[in-house]
Amino acid sequence: MDQLTLIKVGGKIVEEEASLRQLLADFAQIAGHKVLVHGGGRSATALAARLGIESRMVNGRRITDADMLRVVTMVYGGLVNKQVVAGLQALGVNALGLTGADMDYMRSAKRPAGEVDYGFVGDVRQVNAALLADLISRGVVPVLAPLTHDGQGHLLNTNADTIAAEAAKALARHFEVTLMFCFEKKGVLADERDDNSVIPHLDPATFKACVERGTIQGGMIPKLENAFEALRAGVKRVVITRADHIARPDEGTQITVADSE
Repeated sequence: MDQLTLIKVGGKIVEEEASLRQLLADFAQIAGHKVLVHGGGRSATALAARLGIESRMVNGRRITDADMLRVVTMVYGGLVNKQVVAGLQALGVNALGLTGADMDYMRSAKRPAGEVDYGFVGDVRQVNAALLADLISRGVVPVLAPLTHDGQGHLLNTNADTIAAEAAKALARHFEVTLMFCFEKKGVLADERDDNSVIPHLDPATFKACVERGTIQGGMIPKLENAFEALRAGVKRVVITRADHIARPDEGTQITVADSE
């Protein structure tokens, strides 16, 4: 089975010129099949402010009303996605920018309103892995924006970590997939004040203990939950590392699950 590397990078990395340039150069050097998933939240917040639209967040998740949906569609599916695609094309990488609506590759259901009404936010229900695998086998490098659709004509804001995990799980039927979540730190830290306190290996038991102690908190919790779920669904390897370390997959935090899980 051919190998595939799926990289998810946070918005801060693709929104700043220097870090984006470095990321694209490193990504272009990855051998074999590859996919890039990106965020863009800071740019969305900045554009919303210029348009007089309030940004509201709950537990790190964006409340997406109709006005904010227009903003994130412009930023994620337009500005950020196409800057990444153009940058990769300049490096000889035949990139194709996609939202979930393009070729119907990823459908979601609008998240029901509960204690919090997140608005037009999607929970992934279906991934057309065969279509993505066909593109990839033809030498195309998908660049996935954090937007999906419901099949009824509505776009939905969808967490980029979830996009990456769901795409990786679906593609695991066609490739041996390495999933890398990349951000500003070298990995999951035992002490957030010490950038060198990387936890080298993390399994579900260690994760639970770290959450109970408060060592792991906030947005890292759903990121790791996505990582464990991806491994259980057939993804070969999951790594959390710094964006400029994507050429060194043996570094960072290696996520594992027990063989019996």
